[in-house]
Amino acid sequence: MLLATLLATSLAWCVFLCSPGAHGCGPGRGYGQRRPPRKLVPLALKQFSPKVAEKTLGASGRYEGKITRSSERFKELTPNYNPDIIFKDEENTGADRMMTQRCKDKLNSLAISVMNLWPGVRLRVTEGWDEDGHHLEESLHYEGRAVDITTSDRDRFKYAMLARLAVEAGFDWVHYESKAHVHCSVKSEHSVAAKSGGCFPGGALVTTENGGQTAIRDLRPGDRVLASSGDGGGDGGELVYSEVLAFLDRQPMARKPFYTVWTHSGASLSLTAAHLLFIANGNCSEGATPTPGAMTAVYASDARPGQCVLVAPGDGAGQSPSRGRLSRISRVASALEGVGVYAPLTTHGTLVVDGVLASCYAAMDRHDLAHAAFLPLRAMHGWAGTTRHQDEGLHWYARFLHWLGRAVLDPQRFHPLGLAEGGW
Repeated sequence: MLLATLLATSLAWCVFLCSPGAHGCGPGRGYGQRRPPRKLVPLALKQFSPKVAEKTLGASGRYEGKITRSSERFKELTPNYNPDIIFKDEENTGADRMMTQRCKDKLNSLAISVMNLWPGVRLRVTEGWDEDGHHLEESLHYEGRAVDITTSDRDRFKYAMLARLAVEAGFDWVHYESKAHVHCSVKSEHSVAAKSGGCFPGGALVTTENGGQTAIRDLRPGDRVLASSGDGGGDGGELVYSEVLAFLDRQPMARKPFYTVWTHSGASLSLTAAHLLFIANGNCSEGATPTPGAMTAVYASDARPGQCVLVAPGDGAGQSPSRGRLSRISRVASALEGVGVYAPLTTHGTLVVDGVLASCYAAMDRHDLAHAAFLPLRAMHGWAGTTRHQDEGLHWYARFLHWLGRAVLDPQRFHPLGLAEGGW
């Protein structure tokens, strides 16, 4: 019943968006008056936004552990040398400049807003990453995910509006903590890859219909890539060439942390934490052909060494995928500028990336349910044809399903923080 409601609502929404009258309320010539700019309301002292605790699902998420200069996670931090931001750096170590990429992006956006609202005034960071233990236990300052901010002129009458600007800049939690500063924090880079549900890096390779390999960043809707015909990810199915209908997410300049899985045979695949990967537990011989019902879809962050993934032979379509046992799994933050993140959607809902079969879907723990939910979009492409152009960012239909999922589905069906992050 729930699935029927999901599909019916999705189809109705597609019809609504595709009908000429659906655009009658949109902006532009002949569609009515443009709305006036929204008035920004300053935060009150001690007010925080959103109205939940900082380290909860709806805000910046749980504490993941202190980062030190000698820890493996230190490479997840990046220095911020934005000349439009003043860093107090009272320790004279540059620690206040160190932060996660997400925190850096939001801070740089806020710096622009500050200069636009108050010409001649710059954003000032009084506390950033803490390596000396000056904050309370489990403070997000220890992870480079929190900053305390003021304005360069230290005009305390500006701080209430500064807090509002921080909310508008996209910080995941903002607290007008005291008359002396505003506290801001962001989600972990590992919580569903921070900006969307699940993607592959732009340099990952797929096999095209002509037998060659192409980087995902170079794919276009209408291309045909190697995928699986089997239900639920290829159990008992064979490899086929499946049309790329669209990108559920396409961000050429984004940077995200990826989980990389390796098999004993040397195959490897990188994907974000909430992306679905097909695995099998138990006794799975290297190279064995999977049996129907033996495979299941799990989040990449839940895959473990000893489990098996589906590996494509080098012969292309017409063959059955075999099993490859996972030898190790690592979680690394991408340090490459403009590496890009991409989530192609194929007709079959699967694709082979770097020789390993993966789902096109993420954030939700059921590949079959996600594939069914995208039936209206596949049908719409079947009726109207596939366009080879697509704008950057999250696909509108994925955004809609995210909204619908929040309204009707059990939160336990989603990857931790998946609903908060907005990706599928």
